[in-house]
Amino acid sequence: MSNIKLIPLIGVALTLPAGAAYAQSQPTPPPAASPQSPQPTPQQPPAQQPSTPAAQQDEAPATVGDVVVVGQASEVRTSIDSVSYSLANDLQATTGSLADALRNVPSVDVDPQGAVSLRGDSNVTILVDGRPSGVLSGEGRAQALLQLPADRYARIEVMTNPSAAYSPEGSGGVINLITKPTAPRAGSTSTGSVRANIGDGGRWNVGVSGSRQDGPLTLSGDLSYRVDPISIEFLRQRDQLDPATGALITSTDVAQQIDQDQNGGVGRLTAEYRLTEKTQLTAEVRGNRIDGDGYVDGLFETRDVGGALVTAYERSGDTRFNFSNIGATARIVHRFDDAGHEWSNELRFDRNDNENSSLSATDYITPEAADLYEINAIEGRQTTRGFTSAYVRPTADGGRVRAGYELTDLQPEQDSVFRRGASEGAAGIVPELSNRFEARQTVHALYGTWERPLTSKLSAQGGLRLEQAEIEIDDLTSGVSADQDYLRLYPTAHLQYQLSEAQTLRASYSRRIQRPQPQQLNPFVFYQDPLNRRSGNPDLEPQETDSFEAMWQLRRGQTFYQATAYLRDTNGAFTEVATDISGGVLLTRPENLGSRRDTGIEVTANGRLHPTLRYNASVNLFQQEIDAIGIPGGEDREGTFAAGRLSLNWQPTPDDFVQLSGFWQGEQLLAQGTREAGGMLNLGYRRKLSESLSFQFTGRDILNSFNSATVFETPLFRERSEQNVRLRAFYVGLTWTLGSGPRRQPEQFDFSGPQSGG
Repeated sequence: MSNIKLIPLIGVALTLPAGAAYAQSQPTPPPAASPQSPQPTPQQPPAQQPSTPAAQQDEAPATVGDVVVVGQASEVRTSIDSVSYSLANDLQATTGSLADALRNVPSVDVDPQGAVSLRGDSNVTILVDGRPSGVLSGEGRAQALLQLPADRYARIEVMTNPSAAYSPEGSGGVINLITKPTAPRAGSTSTGSVRANIGDGGRWNVGVSGSRQDGPLTLSGDLSYRVDPISIEFLRQRDQLDPATGALITSTDVAQQIDQDQNGGVGRLTAEYRLTEKTQLTAEVRGNRIDGDGYVDGLFETRDVGGALVTAYERSGDTRFNFSNIGATARIVHRFDDAGHEWSNELRFDRNDNENSSLSATDYITPEAADLYEINAIEGRQTTRGFTSAYVRPTADGGRVRAGYELTDLQPEQDSVFRRGASEGAAGIVPELSNRFEARQTVHALYGTWERPLTSKLSAQGGLRLEQAEIEIDDLTSGVSADQDYLRLYPTAHLQYQLSEAQTLRASYSRRIQRPQPQQLNPFVFYQDPLNRRSGNPDLEPQETDSFEAMWQLRRGQTFYQATAYLRDTNGAFTEVATDISGGVLLTRPENLGSRRDTGIEVTANGRLHPTLRYNASVNLFQQEIDAIGIPGGEDREGTFAAGRLSLNWQPTPDDFVQLSGFWQGEQLLAQGTREAGGMLNLGYRRKLSESLSFQFTGRDILNSFNSATVFETPLFRERSEQNVRLRAFYVGLTWTLGSGPRRQPEQFDFSGPQSGG
C-alpha cells in the first residue's frame, strides 16, 4: 500500500484522542427519549462496548430505544440494527456444541459439516462479544463450530444489516456470540460452576468456570473439554456424459465409511483492573485445541453404458487432523463525565495452526494392479493482528456520535507435501502435487455513525465506512503471484418508527463485501482422491451486496411477533464450480457469478399457549435467482424455498423443564445444481435438584434424519453426492453452581409475569 493512501487514514485515526479531549470540554446534556416511545440504540461496536460482560450490561438501564426488563430476561431482544436470542432455555446448548445452539436460532443454518449460513448466504462473519474471533475465522471455523461448547454463551445476536461501526466483511451479515457473565455481583468475592455430561457412543464433556474479585482487580476464566466421535457414510454417483448428445458414457459409484474420534479443549483467562474510577484495563489470554483420528474405507466402481464393470478398487487408510488457536487481547477504556461518553483502544493477536494428514492404500480389483500408497500432509498457519480505536459521545439532541479506526492484518501460509509409492516406506514426494503458499491481507478502516430521534416516534441512524484493502498472494512452488488493492465506501442507514407502545416499524440498508480468502486465490491444484481435485482462482473478485430490509414488530405481554421483508442483491457472488478435466475427474474451484438475488420474508413468533407452555417459531420463505451464464455448465436459475424451526418449552413444575425443538433447512440453488433439504428433531429435560445443583438430559437428532446431499447437472456430467452424518446423541449431566455471596443465576423465563424487552 502506498504512503499516500495511508496518510489520510492514519491522520484521521490520530485525531480521535484530540476529538475525545475536545468533546469532554463541551457541555453535553444526557440523552433524552420520549417516555411514550423510546428511541433505538444500535448495539455497541467492537471496542466501544463497556468492559463488563455483555450479559451483565443487559441488566443495566437502557438508554435510547431499549426497553428495560426488570426481574427477568427477555428471550428475544431487539435494537435498531440487531435481534438477539437467549440461550438460557435452549437445553441443546447445555450439552452440545456451538453448532447445535446456532441451529436453533432464526435466520441461521448450520449443515452437518459445520458450514454456517445466514438466510442462505454462507458468507457470514462471526464475532465474540462484538470482536473478531481468531478461532471462528479461516480454514478451521467449521470444525471449531462442531467442537466448541455452547454453554459459555448467554445470547446469540443476529445482524443482517449491521451499522457502519462493524466491518462490512460477510455479505450475509454478522453473528455476534455474547458470552455469559463471569464477574461476581456486588457484595460477592467469588463465584463458579462445574458442568459434566456423559453421552452414548463414548461422548462426554466437562467444564469449569469461575471468578474472583479483590479490590480493583477481577480475575475470571473458564476451561472445558469435549469428546465427540463422529461417523459418516458418504455415497456418490457420477455419470460422465457425451457433450454432443447427452448420452451416458460411464457411471461411477463411490461408497465410503468414515469413523473418527474427535476431542477438543478450550480455555480463557481474563483480568480486569480499574485503574481509576473512569479508566479500566482488561487483558485476556485464550486458547483451544481440537484433535481427530479416523479411518476411511471406500469402494470405487466404474461401469460402462451397458453396466459392465470397467474399473474397481478399494481405497482405505488413516486420517488425522489437529487445529489449535492461541490469542490475546489488551484493552483500555476511559469514560468521561457524561453517561455513554467514552474512548477505547484495543490490541488483538491470534495464531491458528492446522495439520491434516492422510495415508491411503489403493487395492486395484479390476483391472488387477500393484497396490498404491498415497500420503498427503498439509500444514497451515494463520497469524492475525488487529488494532481498534473507538470514540462514542452523546449529543445534546438525545442522539449519539461514534467514530473509529480499525486495522486488521492477516497472514496465512500453507505447506502441502504429497507422497506416492508402492509401499508406505517407499512413497516419494510428487513435486507437481506439493505446494508452498503465502499470503497477506491488510485492511485499514475509518467509520462514523450518527443516530438521533427526529420526532417523538421517529429515529434514524446513518453511517459511513471507508476501507482500504490490500491482498497479496504468492504461490512459491509455481512462482505465480497476484494482488488486489482497492479503496471503497460502505454506507448504512436505519430508521425506526414507533407505531404504538407495542408496535414498531424498522427499515434498513447496508452495502457489504465478501473478499476472497487468500486460499481461494491460490492457483495450485490440490489432489483429494482419484476422482477429485480442488484449486483456488487468482482471478476471483470480491462480491458486493446491497441489502434492504423492512421489519414490523409487535410485543405485548408474553407475546412477540416479528415479520421481516428483505432483498439482497449481490454482484459477483462466489460459487463452487466443478469441471471435468479428463476421464470423469472433476476440478472444483471458486468462480464469480454474474449476480444473485434473494427476496424473502421471515416471520418469528414467541409466546405462550398455556401458563406452563411456551413456543418459539420462525419461518423463512424466499425466492432465489442466480445469473450463471458465464459458468461452465451453469445457467440462469430461480426457485422458491422455505426453512423453519419450532421449539416447545413446557414447565409443569417450578423445578422441571421439558423442551422439544426442531428445524427444517430448505433446498438451495447452486450454479450447477441444488443442495437438498434436511432437518433435525431434538429433545431435552432439566430438573432443579437444589439451589446450586441441576440435572439435564438431552437427545440430539433423535430421528437420525439430518443429512446433506448435493446434485449437479451439467452437459458433461451429472452427480449426486450424499453425506449421512450420524449426529444422533444422548447426554445426561449435572451442573453445580458454587461461590460466596449472591450468585448470578442463568437466565430463565418466568411464566408468572409478563414478558417484555426491547
